[in-house]
Amino acid sequence: MPRRLLLALSAPFLAALILAGELSAQTITAIIDGTARGTPISPLIYGMFIEHGGSLLEQGFRAELLDDRKFYYPIGQKAPARPGPFRLAARGWQPLGEASAVRMDSTHAYASDHAPLVTLAGAEPRGIAQDGIALKRGVGTTGRIVVAGDPGARVAVSLVWGAGAAERQTVQLAPLTTRWTTQRLKFTARPASTDSARLEIAGTGRGAFRVGAVSLMPEDNVQGFRREVVTALASLHSGVYRFPGGNFVSGPYDWRDAVGDPDRRPPRWDPVWRALQPNDFGLDEFMTLCGLLDVAPYITVNAGFGDAFSAAQEVEYANGATTTPMGRLRAANGHAKPYGIKYWGIGNEMWGDWQYGYMALDQWIAKQGQFARAMRTVDPGILLVAPGAMPDAMTGSGMAKKLTGQVVAEEMGKADWSGALLARSIGDFEILSQHFYVYGGTHYDLEQGKQVPDDSSLSFVEWSRKPANMVRVDYEHFQTYREQIPAMKRKPITVALDEWAYTGSPPGSFKNVPAYAWALNELFRHSDVFSMGGFTFAGSTLSASRTDAVLNPIGLMFQLYHDHFGTIPLGVTGSSPQPTRTGRVGGEIPKVNAGSPTYPLDVAAALTADGRALTVSVVNPSDHAQTLRLELRGVAVAGGGTVWRMAPGSATAANVVAHDPQVRVERAAASATEPLVVPAISVGVYMFPRAEPKP
Repeated sequence: MPRRLLLALSAPFLAALILAGELSAQTITAIIDGTARGTPISPLIYGMFIEHGGSLLEQGFRAELLDDRKFYYPIGQKAPARPGPFRLAARGWQPLGEASAVRMDSTHAYASDHAPLVTLAGAEPRGIAQDGIALKRGVGTTGRIVVAGDPGARVAVSLVWGAGAAERQTVQLAPLTTRWTTQRLKFTARPASTDSARLEIAGTGRGAFRVGAVSLMPEDNVQGFRREVVTALASLHSGVYRFPGGNFVSGPYDWRDAVGDPDRRPPRWDPVWRALQPNDFGLDEFMTLCGLLDVAPYITVNAGFGDAFSAAQEVEYANGATTTPMGRLRAANGHAKPYGIKYWGIGNEMWGDWQYGYMALDQWIAKQGQFARAMRTVDPGILLVAPGAMPDAMTGSGMAKKLTGQVVAEEMGKADWSGALLARSIGDFEILSQHFYVYGGTHYDLEQGKQVPDDSSLSFVEWSRKPANMVRVDYEHFQTYREQIPAMKRKPITVALDEWAYTGSPPGSFKNVPAYAWALNELFRHSDVFSMGGFTFAGSTLSASRTDAVLNPIGLMFQLYHDHFGTIPLGVTGSSPQPTRTGRVGGEIPKVNAGSPTYPLDVAAALTADGRALTVSVVNPSDHAQTLRLELRGVAVAGGGTVWRMAPGSATAANVVAHDPQVRVERAAASATEPLVVPAISVGVYMFPRAEPKP
C-alpha cells in the first residue's frame, strides 16, 4: 500500500485492519476505457412497480385510516386476514350499542351491495364503530361521511383515543334527510400517537339512519396520500412507476370501477390476494401520485378477463381529447387536460397458467394483436409493452415442463414465450417485459426441477451474485434473439425488467443491498438491452409504520445510484476475472457469470450526462476490505474526487422506522491516482472531475 495512503488512514483504524487481516493481500486493478462508450443509461431503469397486493396500496400509500369504508362486509362480520407478504390486521365495523338495531339494507345501497341501517330508540346511542385506527401525534384528522336518515334522527361522529371524557372529540352532524348527503368531519390534533383509536358513528332520537360511506385521513395528507411516504419516495427520483398489475389486473379488475366519485366506486373482492379492494386507488389517483413523485406513468391493462375494447377506452380516458367520450368522462371527473401516458403494458404474465385469462401461445398472439390494434387506433403514439417470458422465467416457473415435458426451456424452442412473440408478433409492441424473482436461501435446481435449499457453504459473494446473474441470463437470451430473429434487425426492441426482486432477507436490513447494486451494475453494462425497470415494490424501499416512513438501506442505495452515478457507460476490464460459472446452464445459471473482471469486487463506470465527471460504482460483497487501483484509458481526471458509500460493517445492519439508523450514506474524499480501500460488505459510488483538455 502506498505510503501516502497509509498516512491518510488513522493509526487505530489501520492497526485494526492489519490485525483482523481485513485488507486484501492482492491489489485489484480496474481498467476503465473512456473510448468504449455504451448506450446511455435510461433514467427509467430506476423505476418502481406497485400493485394492489392486499393492503400494499391502501395502507402503504393512501392516507385512508379506515378499513372497509364502503361496507362490503356486514356489520359485525370479521374480515378475513390478509394473506401473503402484505398481511396486516384486518379491521371491520362492529355494532355500537344494541347489536340487533343494526342490519344491512340492500334496498338503499350506496356503493356496495348494501348499507348499514341503524334503528334508534330515544336516548340510547346506537350505531357502528371501528377500532384500531392509527393517529399521529400533533396531526389532526379530516374526513367525510355519506349519510341519510329520518328527520328525528340525531347523529354524531366521535374520534376516541382513551377511556376518559377528555380523550374523545365529537362532531354533531347537521339534520339528516332521506336523501344521501355528504357531511365533513374534522378533529384536532392529539398530544400522543396511538394505534388503537376508535371511530364511533352513533345516533339517538327517533326513526333510523343509514351510512353509505365514511372516510378519515390525517390532516397532513398530500392529495389523499401519506405525506411521509410521498416525501421519502420522491427523494428516489425513480423515473417511472408501473401500475396496477400484478396478477389482480388480470381478474375482476375493471379500470372503470376506479374512476369518478371515490365514495361511489364499488369495492371488489380480489381473488388473487384474497383481499378487499375499495377501488379508491384508480387511474386518476395513480396520475396524482406520479405527479407528486415526478415519475413517468406506465399502465398495465387487463388482458386476462379484460377485452380490447375496454383497454382502448382506458387509453382514451387517459390520453383522449375532451371531445371523445372517455376524454369527456375524464374531464367530468376533474381532469380536463389529457394525461399523455406513453407506456402501456398489454397484460401481466400472460404466459403463466396461474394468471386469470391464461391461454395457449397461439391464442395469446391473436389476442395481443387485437389489443395492440384497438389501443393504437385511439392513440398511435403510445409505446406498447408485451408480457414476455424468456427461457429462465419459463423454466423457473415450471411452465416449460408443463408445455414440453422438459424442465429447461430451450432458446427459440416451444416453451420460449418471448422468442415466439419476437418472431411472430413483433409488430404489436415496442418493448418486451421480463420478470425475475430470486429467493434468498434457495435456488432452482435443474436436475430436480424445483426450488431447493442453498448449500450451507455458499459464500455471501455468490449469494449476492444471484440477481446480477439473472440479468446476465436475460442478456444472453436476448443476444440469441438478435442473432436468430431477422425482424429484430428491422425493428429495435428493448427490455423492461418491470418486476424484479430478491426475497427472504430481514425487513429494513442491508443484506440485499450489495446484491441489488450488483444487479444495477449489470443492467448498466447492457444498457442497449434494458431500457426500463420496475423494482418490486416501491414500498420495499421504505421502513414504515402506520404513521411514519423512512428510506431503508435499499431505498438509500437507489438514491445513491440515481444521484451520483453517471449515464454514459464506459467499458471496464480488470486483473481479477470472476469465477467460471458452475452447474448446468439454464434457469438461473448463465453461460458467463455476471460481474466485471475485478473479483470479488464488481465495478461499473460511466460519465455524467454533461461529460464533466467520471463516476465509478464499486460493490464489495466480500467479508474483507479490498484494495482497488483504477487504470484510466481514454479519459483523464483532475485532482481529487468524492466517494458516497454505504458500509455499515454488517449485512444485518438495518434502518427501522422510529429507531436510529444503522445504515447511512457517508461522503469522503477520494483519489483516482492512489489505490482505493474498499470496505467489506459495502457499496460506493466515486466521482472524479474530468481534466480539461489541453489547448
